[in-house]
Amino acid sequence: MSAPSGGVNCEEIAEFQELLKVMRTIDDRIVHELNTTVPTASFAGKIDASKTCKQLYESLMEAHASRDKVIKNCIAQTSAIVNTLQEQREKDLNDLTLLKQIRKEQTKLKWMQSELNVEEVVNDRSWKVFNERCRVHFKPPKKE
Repeated sequence: MSAPSGGVNCEEIAEFQELLKVMRTIDDRIVHELNTTVPTASFAGKIDASKTCKQLYESLMEAHASRDKVIKNCIAQTSAIVNTLQEQREKDLNDLTLLKQIRKEQTKLKWMQSELNVEEVVNDRSWKVFNERCRVHFKPPKKE
Protein backbone atom coordinates (compact mmCIF):
# COMPACT_ATOMS: atom_id res chain seq x y z
CA MET A 1 0.00 0.00 0.00
CA SER A 2 1.29 3.43 -0.86
CA ALA A 3 1.15 6.52 1.29
CA PRO A 4 -2.21 8.21 1.59
CA SER A 5 -2.67 11.03 -0.89
CA GLY A 6 -3.80 13.48 1.79
CA GLY A 7 -0.35 13.61 3.34
CA VAL A 8 1.02 12.25 6.55
CA ASN A 9 0.52 13.65 10.02
CA CYS A 10 3.97 13.58 11.58
CA GLU A 11 2.80 15.49 14.65
CA GLU A 12 1.15 12.55 16.41
CA ILE A 13 3.41 9.53 16.89
CA ALA A 14 0.41 7.23 17.39
CA GLU A 15 -1.05 8.24 14.02
CA PHE A 16 2.36 7.88 12.40
CA GLN A 17 2.77 4.36 13.77
CA GLU A 18 -0.80 3.38 12.82
CA LEU A 19 -0.16 4.57 9.26
CA LEU A 20 3.01 2.46 9.05
CA LYS A 21 1.12 -0.54 10.41
CA VAL A 22 -1.47 -0.19 7.65
CA MET A 23 1.24 0.38 5.04
CA ARG A 24 3.03 -2.82 6.18
CA THR A 25 0.00 -4.99 5.40
CA ILE A 26 1.62 -6.36 2.23
CA ASP A 27 4.67 -7.47 4.21
CA ASP A 28 2.55 -9.00 6.96
CA ARG A 29 0.60 -11.05 4.44
CA ILE A 30 3.41 -12.06 2.10
CA VAL A 31 3.54 -15.70 3.19
CA HIS A 32 -0.20 -16.09 2.68
CA GLU A 33 0.00 -14.24 -0.64
CA LEU A 34 2.77 -16.49 -1.90
CA ASN A 35 1.05 -19.65 -0.67
CA THR A 36 -2.16 -18.76 -2.48
CA THR A 37 -0.68 -17.37 -5.71
CA VAL A 38 2.63 -19.13 -6.40
CA PRO A 39 2.10 -22.80 -7.14
CA THR A 40 4.09 -25.66 -5.74
CA ALA A 41 5.73 -28.02 -8.24
CA SER A 42 2.61 -30.21 -8.46
CA PHE A 43 0.42 -27.26 -9.58
CA ALA A 44 3.03 -25.45 -11.66
CA GLY A 45 1.17 -25.69 -14.98
CA LYS A 46 -2.07 -24.07 -13.80
CA ILE A 47 -0.80 -20.60 -12.81
CA ASP A 48 1.71 -18.23 -14.40
CA ALA A 49 4.06 -17.97 -11.43
CA SER A 50 6.50 -15.64 -13.19
CA LYS A 51 3.75 -13.06 -13.77
CA THR A 52 2.49 -13.41 -10.20
CA CYS A 53 5.99 -13.05 -8.75
CA LYS A 54 6.70 -10.04 -10.95
CA GLN A 55 3.51 -8.33 -9.74
CA LEU A 56 4.33 -9.10 -6.12
CA TYR A 57 7.89 -7.84 -6.62
CA GLU A 58 6.58 -4.55 -8.01
CA SER A 59 4.08 -4.23 -5.15
CA LEU A 60 6.78 -4.85 -2.55
CA MET A 61 9.14 -2.35 -4.18
CA GLU A 62 6.42 0.30 -4.25
CA ALA A 63 5.35 -0.36 -0.65
CA HIS A 64 8.91 -0.29 0.67
CA ALA A 65 9.77 2.92 -1.21
CA SER A 66 6.55 4.57 -0.07
CA ARG A 67 7.12 3.73 3.60
CA ASP A 68 10.76 4.80 3.41
CA LYS A 69 9.67 8.14 1.97
CA VAL A 70 7.03 8.66 4.70
CA ILE A 71 9.45 7.80 7.52
CA LYS A 72 12.27 9.97 6.18
CA ASN A 73 9.90 12.86 5.51
CA CYS A 74 8.60 12.76 9.09
CA ILE A 75 12.16 12.51 10.45
CA ALA A 76 13.12 15.58 8.42
CA GLN A 77 10.06 17.54 9.61
CA THR A 78 10.61 16.62 13.24
CA SER A 79 14.35 17.35 13.04
CA ALA A 80 13.55 20.82 11.71
CA ILE A 81 11.13 21.39 14.61
CA VAL A 82 13.77 20.25 17.12
CA ASN A 83 16.37 22.56 15.57
CA THR A 84 13.98 25.53 15.64
CA LEU A 85 13.06 24.87 19.26
CA GLN A 86 16.73 24.55 20.23
CA GLU A 87 17.48 27.91 18.58
CA GLN A 88 14.63 29.47 20.56
CA ARG A 89 15.92 27.82 23.72
CA GLU A 90 19.37 29.38 23.23
CA LYS A 91 17.70 32.81 23.31
CA ASP A 92 15.82 32.06 26.54
CA LEU A 93 17.53 29.44 28.72
CA ASN A 94 14.99 29.87 31.54
CA ASP A 95 11.94 28.82 29.50
CA LEU A 96 11.01 25.43 31.01
CA THR A 97 7.98 25.01 28.75
CA LEU A 98 10.28 25.22 25.75
CA LEU A 99 12.61 22.67 27.30
CA LYS A 100 9.72 20.23 27.81
CA GLN A 101 8.62 20.78 24.21
CA ILE A 102 12.16 20.09 22.97
CA ARG A 103 12.32 16.84 24.93
CA LYS A 104 8.90 15.78 23.62
CA GLU A 105 9.99 16.42 20.02
CA GLN A 106 13.34 14.68 20.56
CA THR A 107 11.53 11.61 21.90
CA LYS A 108 9.23 11.61 18.88
CA LEU A 109 12.28 11.94 16.62
CA LYS A 110 13.92 8.91 18.26
CA TRP A 111 10.72 6.87 17.76
CA MET A 112 10.69 7.81 14.09
CA GLN A 113 14.36 6.97 13.66
CA SER A 114 13.77 3.59 15.30
CA GLU A 115 11.10 2.95 12.67
CA LEU A 116 13.88 2.92 10.06
CA ASN A 117 15.38 -0.08 11.90
CA VAL A 118 11.97 -1.77 12.07
CA GLU A 119 11.54 -1.09 8.38
CA GLU A 120 14.85 -2.75 7.59
CA VAL A 121 13.83 -5.90 9.49
CA VAL A 122 10.38 -6.00 7.87
CA ASN A 123 11.85 -5.53 4.39
CA ASP A 124 14.56 -8.16 4.91
CA ARG A 125 11.97 -10.69 6.08
CA SER A 126 9.71 -10.00 3.12
CA TRP A 127 12.52 -10.30 0.57
CA LYS A 128 13.73 -13.53 2.15
CA VAL A 129 10.27 -15.10 1.86
CA PHE A 130 9.81 -13.68 -1.64
CA ASN A 131 13.15 -15.07 -2.83
CA GLU A 132 12.48 -18.50 -1.33
CA ARG A 133 9.27 -18.88 -3.34
CA CYS A 134 9.91 -16.79 -6.45
CA ARG A 135 13.59 -17.25 -7.26
CA VAL A 136 12.81 -20.00 -9.78
CA HIS A 137 9.96 -18.05 -11.43
CA PHE A 138 11.21 -14.45 -11.50
CA LYS A 139 14.59 -12.71 -11.55
CA PRO A 140 14.36 -9.10 -10.31
CA PRO A 141 16.25 -6.51 -12.36
CA LYS A 142 19.72 -5.66 -11.12
CA LYS A 143 19.86 -2.60 -8.88
CA GLU A 144 21.99 0.20 -10.23
